Amino acid sequence: MSDGSKRGARRAGLTRVRIVRAAVALADERGLDALSMRALGRALGVEAMSLYNHVTDKDDVLDAMVDLVVAEIDVPEQGEAWRSALRRRSISARSALTRHPWAGRLIHTRSTSGPARLRAFEATIGCLRSAGFSHRLTVYALSTLDAYVDGFGAQRLNVAAADVPDDVSLAEALAAWLPAAEFPHLSALIHEHVLVDGYDEEASFAFGLDLVLDGLEERSRARER
Repeated sequence: MSDGSKRGARRAGLTRVRIVRAAVALADERGLDALSMRALGRALGVEAMSLYNHVTDKDDVLDAMVDLVVAEIDVPEQGEAWRSALRRRSISARSALTRHPWAGRLIHTRSTSGPARLRAFEATIGCLRSAGFSHRLTVYALSTLDAYVDGFGAQRLNVAAADVPDDVSLAEALAAWLPAAEFPHLSALIHEHVLVDGYDEEASFAFGLDLVLDGLEERSRARER
């Protein structure tokens, strides 16, 4: 098959879904700043102009990428208890944002919502409202949970981007020169906890998540009293 025939075959197999999936893969591998229509075309083996038969422009691609990532996040099921639903949703969201480190920033800067994002909002809001949450408490619950998930992920991403050693290595380096007499509490924490048990990221995330859910549950019960 000639080069021209190969290019024609690739163009014939081009679809919107394939384009968006390729854009997500490119952003996963090289970061969102590396994404351009030209780079996306190269990744798909076609000229950039061929993409415009399936997508409007780069903004259209970005919106579709957000929707594809949001579709990976578990949403509350009909009749599911609100606490277990939001806990599962938060853990799932953290996993999705770990797989796609660029997505957290993009999700909160796009003004257009695709079908998956709208369904996620509808299911989550419906779950909280069915549990007796007011509209105001529903908004607070969603914003607080999302801020926690985003903040926890951003903290770990910042550490990774700075090429900082793992927590135990940092603790070992600090313990090597820290004057224990001057910093007794910090020294004890390092020697009696970090260097013994290490740092469990999953447990740390779950602990903070449960604190947020505990607070929301208390607020919800207060409305019933």
